[in-house]
Amino acid sequence: MGDGANDRGAGLTSFRRYTWLTVPGTAACVQLLFVGEWILDEDVEVWARGPTAVALVVAVVASVVLLGRRLALLPVAGTRLGRLPLGWLIAASVAGAVLAVCPLAVRNYGLWAVAPAMVVAIVATYLAPSSRRPLIACAVVLAALPGGVVSLVAGDGELLYAALFPPGLVAFTVWVMLGPLWAWDTARRLDDARRLEAEVAVKDERLRFAADLHDIQGHHLQVIALKSELAARLVEVDPGRAAAEMKEVRRLAADALGDTRAVVQGYRRTSLDDEITNATRVLAAAEIDARMTVEPATAVTELAEPARHLLGLVMRETTTNVLRHSSARHAEVDCRVTGGLARLRVSNDGADEHPPGTNGTGLGTLRERLRAAGGELTWARDGERFVAEATLPVEPVEPVEPVEPVKPRNTGNGAAS
Repeated sequence: MGDGANDRGAGLTSFRRYTWLTVPGTAACVQLLFVGEWILDEDVEVWARGPTAVALVVAVVASVVLLGRRLALLPVAGTRLGRLPLGWLIAASVAGAVLAVCPLAVRNYGLWAVAPAMVVAIVATYLAPSSRRPLIACAVVLAALPGGVVSLVAGDGELLYAALFPPGLVAFTVWVMLGPLWAWDTARRLDDARRLEAEVAVKDERLRFAADLHDIQGHHLQVIALKSELAARLVEVDPGRAAAEMKEVRRLAADALGDTRAVVQGYRRTSLDDEITNATRVLAAAEIDARMTVEPATAVTELAEPARHLLGLVMRETTTNVLRHSSARHAEVDCRVTGGLARLRVSNDGADEHPPGTNGTGLGTLRERLRAAGGELTWARDGERFVAEATLPVEPVEPVEPVEPVKPRNTGNGAAS
């Protein structure tokens, strides 16, 4: 049964068993039934029955082995003839020649082509379609010659039957062998595709989790670094404020730990209103004049939860970029809901001319997330000013989880972070 053990649990075990019984089983039964009946016929001369019986055993065993090994092969499109077990193929060919010559010698025009047709069918199962078709066509044409020549020489009046029945038998045998094998190969390809799809889904989920974890840790660590630097500058001139900043650092570290645990447990969802509030506090701590505009006033709270989550991710990423890749003194955040679209626009001055390349997720991945939800994310740098704008339908038309992770891309303001 070849590699049947590998198919357990994939829903193919029963189908493989059926295919094995259909293809190698049919090949063995057909030869045993028709040739065996002829061997047992007392009217057949003894000199023909002996070699035929030996050849029949060899042909049956070789056919079962060759077709069984063919079932174990991966269903690739261009299998080479070199993968054929040549020893068994030679045995099957010699046995097929004997099983053809003996019946043909006594002018049995219906039997002689059974074994050769089986050999042709077996070889065809190992070939790619481009190589298989010429082989089958040649075999069908040549099958008309031996019986036709013998009948013509003997003058027995059976020329039409002797010339036409063997080609039909070859074509029918090939069709019977290739049909179930084609179905089996198709099932194997579908099963492999399902397994690959499952593996890709797992990898995509890992990348999504890594992106979320990166966003959380990168944002919190950036703010912690900023506040720690501020506290270090204030420790001598204003110890009280320095102490307050360090308390804020401790709170941020606790928040980062809590958010990380929430992501691991699958509960955390970024919210736009939370991120706007957080951005206001963080940018003010960095001594950046930030202007927040939300129109209408209830625009954020009226958005569907998936849209709030995606736009919250954009708000967090752009805030991190302002802190990391600019020397901004002014920033503007504008959030509006108009015409069924939610628009979030974040701009700042002091954008770096050549921001350092990073290996994070950044705006490139967020753009793919928004596109999957029917939205768009664009960004541009004009002189020292950097503008990022996200649009998203108020009611998402598709699931908003990322469809395919993309490679991070640098932007004019360090888009990938």
